[in-house]
Amino acid sequence: MKIHAVIPARLASSRLPEKLLLQVGGRSVLQHTYDAVSQAKGIEQVTVAVDDPRLAQEVDGFGGNALMTSLDCQSGTDRVAEVAQAWPDVEIFVNVQGDEPEIDPAAIELVAQLLADHPEASIATVATPIRAMEPLNDPNCVKVVVGTGGEGLYFSRSPIPHVRGGVTAAALEAEPPLFWQHVGLYAYRRSFLLWFAQQPPAALEQAEKLEQLRALATGHKIIVGRVDSAATGIDTLDDFEAFCQRFERK
Repeated sequence: MKIHAVIPARLASSRLPEKLLLQVGGRSVLQHTYDAVSQAKGIEQVTVAVDDPRLAQEVDGFGGNALMTSLDCQSGTDRVAEVAQAWPDVEIFVNVQGDEPEIDPAAIELVAQLLADHPEASIATVATPIRAMEPLNDPNCVKVVVGTGGEGLYFSRSPIPHVRGGVTAAALEAEPPLFWQHVGLYAYRRSFLLWFAQQPPAALEQAEKLEQLRALATGHKIIVGRVDSAATGIDTLDDFEAFCQRFERK
């Protein structure tokens, strides 16, 4: 089974302009991400789906493979779908965000293997336990309710599941975990990607601003694996400076 990793890369960024081109240790944020993804076992090729010639030039400069995608793409998933159109012999595509230079290669291997092991699922993703109230109540931290078979039942920015009477320390420490933080790492089947890119947004998706709800609303199964922690993405200048400090301590 052929597995292809795709890094959607968009030059514009509202909170940290051109963050993917920022340099740390002589390498751009995008190259750090590319290098981490390239360490994942079982991935036949890594492609950066870019929207700007400057990003394509950056990828070419460090010896990576770039594919120019349409400026009309509304999301990273749409860029992955454009890559999928160009690779008809690949069955599984893994979507890794370009601003996650500390992504764990083992998580990439896990999400790809999950989808390979669950032919009934259209998507595989991962989540990590939530053990504190702050992330549980943070709308920027996406939560997922996971069924007993590992299927994602619902994704939300709200604290889910709701605990009648209030969340206790025991609920936060439960094993298996009651609360899960969704990690934005996906594996898709090619056939699903091509279908998904042609579908209008679902009402739940528009309400929560979460693409995966389009899949659930149309009856597709999402299988969820467990990881110990979420990679820290770079959204702000503070995030970037913290990454620089961690890199210097290595």
